[in-house]
Amino acid sequence: MGKGRLGFLLVLMLSAWFLNGCTAGHPEPSPSPAEGPGPMESMVRTIDHFMADGVVSVVVQVRWPGGEWTNAYGGRSLDNDDPARTQDRFSAGSVTKSMVAAEVLKLVDEGRLSLDDPVEGTLRELAPMLHPPGHVSVRQLLNHTSGMPDFVAPLYTGRSLLSVEGTRLSMLEGLKLAATQAWESRNVGYFNYSNANYLALGLLIENLRHKPLAQALGADIFRPLSLDRTSLGEPDRTAGDNLHGYIADDAVEVDVTQAEGLVGSPASGIVSTTEDINDFYRALLGGRLVSAKSLSDMKMTGLGNYGLGLIRSGDGCSAGYRYGHSGDVFGYLTASITSDDGGSQVTMAVALPPLPAEGNTAVERRVKLYAAQMQSAAQETLDRLCQ
Repeated sequence: MGKGRLGFLLVLMLSAWFLNGCTAGHPEPSPSPAEGPGPMESMVRTIDHFMADGVVSVVVQVRWPGGEWTNAYGGRSLDNDDPARTQDRFSAGSVTKSMVAAEVLKLVDEGRLSLDDPVEGTLRELAPMLHPPGHVSVRQLLNHTSGMPDFVAPLYTGRSLLSVEGTRLSMLEGLKLAATQAWESRNVGYFNYSNANYLALGLLIENLRHKPLAQALGADIFRPLSLDRTSLGEPDRTAGDNLHGYIADDAVEVDVTQAEGLVGSPASGIVSTTEDINDFYRALLGGRLVSAKSLSDMKMTGLGNYGLGLIRSGDGCSAGYRYGHSGDVFGYLTASITSDDGGSQVTMAVALPPLPAEGNTAVERRVKLYAAQMQSAAQETLDRLCQ
């Protein structure tokens, strides 16, 4: 959630997903990565470039029917020589949105709410706080067509990135910041990516589950799927299995591992591993988390390619689509893509080089390029695996 980066990076990442992998074909038995130049060639080349460019670490897991390729590069921390491990944890950013969306659809399956219910009926504090121009549905929050203004711009007003990173923000506080901007009726019904949508969904889940969001996700998603290394609760920054993230402040490297500003956030607070994230998307797309109807609703997109907490991209191995999400938070980038049947997957996370805390054009271009290269390498790898 770096200052000045979030909006254009999300546009970039979504655009990369929309445009990649659009050739049709029929999947063949997947080759071993050890054969010939191999389907991992693009992935390895991209990671080598990242490491040469000074990233702290990279972890990646690729899965396909009958095989898996998992690797870690770089170090866990700049403070010691511990190498990164494949099971190490990192802040996964907006991958969180897919998990929160799945929890909302579980509530729909239980008959606790409908996607087209007006949120004001269940979340009574929303209307007087934010003054929506009309009824707002659960579906509109999930697919970012509510028109609700984001809280990120006002969050940074008069504050530094390090101040934002180091200050915990509750869901209500975030929505109050969003409320400082006009909610314009002309934006309703059109895709407008706003983290505030998922703050409202987090409160909605807490109201209906009668427990904190972290506990609800733990009971309904993390534990049933044995995602033992995934959490949304209190940070454990000193744990030995963290991949540390950094920001440079006046040439001083500041550790932003499990940033305080992300703790508990339904928009971007998940800490996880590549394996856990792949397990989550495989279970979701395999029909193990929500009903077939709810999964179909999650995949359904409007004018763009954003469904209900899922980004849709073309599948070069079929006439269908792939699904997943990307993430951009303090010190980290994440990309996760899974085939429609859950059989082929890539999840990749990068702990960025310590970049200046206050954004500038050169830094923005550099991070933008990293994000595009991650998406491209992931899509090309999945396409090659079915050739």
